[in-house]
Amino acid sequence: MLTSATVHPQPPDRAPCVVPAEGLWNNGRENRIMTDFIDHQGYRANVGIVLMNSRDQVFLGGRTGGRGWQFPQGGIRRDEELTDALYRELTEEIGLGRDDVSVLGSTTNWLHYRLPERYVRRGTQPLCIGQKQRWFLLRMAHEHERFRFDTTDQPEFESWRWAEYWDPVREVIYFKRRVYTRALHELGRQAFPQGLPPYPEWWGSHGEEGPERPPAALAPGTGANR
Repeated sequence: MLTSATVHPQPPDRAPCVVPAEGLWNNGRENRIMTDFIDHQGYRANVGIVLMNSRDQVFLGGRTGGRGWQFPQGGIRRDEELTDALYRELTEEIGLGRDDVSVLGSTTNWLHYRLPERYVRRGTQPLCIGQKQRWFLLRMAHEHERFRFDTTDQPEFESWRWAEYWDPVREVIYFKRRVYTRALHELGRQAFPQGLPPYPEWWGSHGEEGPERPPAALAPGTGANR
């Protein structure tokens, strides 16, 4: 089985963000200390990665412990450049390096999502209310799928698969769907200058807003490369 994770050593000058065990970033520990930059509004700065293969499919990781599917993503450290965070997370999350990919583009601005109230720890400082993300579009530089998820000691993913371009919108946890929809539309115009891929049947007539309640997604491990 392939495995992976993100571990961020805590700099001494930054207060931690503690995320609940029901958890979005928890890998089996009761509380996980997050050490990434949190802005004055309570948003954790983050990079997201949309990785495409030569067939224009996108990488989806099955989260450790059967916690759903998502794109690779991870926090940005204080004073870290966006591209440095991108390549660090690429290595930590799925074991790839700079030579394994080419960068096709990125979102222009931060894309925000808020955590549902039950995931917000009101007693911690600084308070984390959600994430602000800059998304990068990458393409595999070769056909060798050398993914590995054992570069850190807390795996984020335990399985993976290639998915059709719009499928992640229905695979990801519900409160990230709007950000996924916006990121895929903006990056898609860079990936497909002749026109975005057609929406799948389950998308309905929602257009760029995307469906609020897409059909049920696959369970982690279903149809995945493990």
